[in-house]
Amino acid sequence: MSRWQELTGGTSGQGYAARFAALARSGKDVHGEARFCAALVPAGAQVLDAGCGTGRVMIRLAELGYECVGVDLDASMLAEAQRQAPGLPWFQADLTEFEPSSLGLAADFDLVVAAGNVFPLLAAGTEATVVKRLATALRPGGLMVAGFGLDEAHLPVPPGITLPEYDECCAAAGLALVDRFATWDAVPYDGGGYAVSVHRR
Repeated sequence: MSRWQELTGGTSGQGYAARFAALARSGKDVHGEARFCAALVPAGAQVLDAGCGTGRVMIRLAELGYECVGVDLDASMLAEAQRQAPGLPWFQADLTEFEPSSLGLAADFDLVVAAGNVFPLLAAGTEATVVKRLATALRPGGLMVAGFGLDEAHLPVPPGITLPEYDECCAAAGLALVDRFATWDAVPYDGGGYAVSVHRR
C-alpha cells in the first residue's frame, strides 16, 4: 500500500478538489506547475501527468493546447478529474506497474510531470521502479519533471526519498539531470525543503 493510501484511505478526492477551488477563488495562483511545464515544451506536445490526482495541472495544460494523459491510482481523485474534464483521457493505474501499451498509449511522451509529492507518497522502496516506468514512457530527449517535499514542513508524511536517492533512480533509468529549482516559479534551488527537478532521457 502506498503512503498516500495509508494517509487518505483513497477517499480524499472531493476535499482535495474543494481546497484548490477555494484557493483559486481567493485569488491564489494554482497553475504554477502547468506554467512551468509549458515553458519546457511547446504547445501540442504529448504530456503524461503521472499521479494526476484531481487533474488540476493536466486540465490547465490541456487548455493551453497540450495533448495530455492523466494516470492515478486513487479512484476518488480521478472521479473529480473526470467530473471537471470528462473529455480528457484519465486512467486508473498503479505507477509501479505502469505500462503505456496496456492502456493503448504510445511510449513517446515529450514530458512526464509528477507534481504534488508523488514520489514521497509512493510505497517505500518502489521509487526506482516508478522512475523506470515513467522514463520508458518518454521519447528519446523527453523530459521528466518532479516536484516534491524533502522535509516535514513540505510533506503530509514523514520525509521519504532524498534528492541524491532520486537522482540515483533517474540515472539508473537513463535520465540525466538538466536543472533543479526550489519552486514551480523556477526559483533556483538553494538546498531547501522542496525541489523541482528536470531530467532528460
